[in-house]
Amino acid sequence: MTASLGASAAAVRQVTADDVGLQLAYARHVMVVPGFGLAAAQAQHEVAELAALLTTHGTEVQYAIHPVAGRMPGHMNVLLAEANVPYTQMLQLEEANSAFDACDVALVIGANDVTNPAARRTGNALSGMPILDVDHARSVVVIKRSMSPGYAGIANDLFSDPKTGMLFADAKQGLADITLAVKQYVAA
Repeated sequence: MTASLGASAAAVRQVTADDVGLQLAYARHVMVVPGFGLAAAQAQHEVAELAALLTTHGTEVQYAIHPVAGRMPGHMNVLLAEANVPYTQMLQLEEANSAFDACDVALVIGANDVTNPAARRTGNALSGMPILDVDHARSVVVIKRSMSPGYAGIANDLFSDPKTGMLFADAKQGLADITLAVKQYVAA
């Protein structure tokens, strides 16, 4: 399904939790990109449950951590550690960026400015900011409640990329729904 966002906004491809579950069930390498939306929904345990399910099924799961994602530097590391995510799965910016080219699915959870390719262009509020290169993954899924911009106040070009699917949901509920869908496909 394609959602139209008005005359000035690009169209995005909306997906369901079932679509995402199918995609993740067949992925070999998944990179989770946590952001403020994950923290606001307190969904660290749900993402850890999904990652554990995928890992048990033979999928390599890693986390791409941007140093300023969340409310403060290190926020994502603290939340993931609280959910017992192994530190060895957490990749910092440079290491994560080198892994995206071999990534089947980048699962972005509530991260906005830290994933916005507009940072590579001059003349905007994000110009020159180091970002996570999620657009280099073969496929991208973004869980976000709406199309509202991040802190910088500019639209995220990633959301209208043809290889990006948008799951409009609260992070906690969206991850729970995806986990249920993955369970159906890995048990089949």
